[in-house]
Amino acid sequence: MTQPDPKAGSPSGAAQAGSGQTVSGQGGATQGGGTGLRPSVLQLSIRDKAALYSAYMSHIARGGLFVPTPRAARLGDDVFAIVSLPDDPAKLPIPGKVCWITPSGVPGRPQGIGIQFAANDAGEQARLRIEKILGSALSSDRPTSTL
Repeated sequence: MTQPDPKAGSPSGAAQAGSGQTVSGQGGATQGGGTGLRPSVLQLSIRDKAALYSAYMSHIARGGLFVPTPRAARLGDDVFAIVSLPDDPAKLPIPGKVCWITPSGVPGRPQGIGIQFAANDAGEQARLRIEKILGSALSSDRPTSTL
């Protein structure tokens, strides 16, 4: 498992994520660093609070989400996620960068990538909405998909 890049697209196809999540995506990975290429697009449906807790990366600056996927990615790749949160019909657009990679074969951990939310209004709105849903669960010591 790689460790997170706290400074810090990718998957395509559809994958059954862990319980309570569905992932699909399109587009190829792009090199991070302002290449002007279009980022990969991922769609993630998180159906319940437990799945959101498992996916949320509160230990990353600006927050982030772990997305289970078999597709290869590199740290710093641009990603645009469209996320459905529990009990919310609106889709949440989240631009970001790959900041974590869990390769296949890591015992007890799903293969996938962590997306650090962008330092803009959309990234901040995503963090605030997710943390509002999670509430007091944020202080839990239960394991997540990354830690």
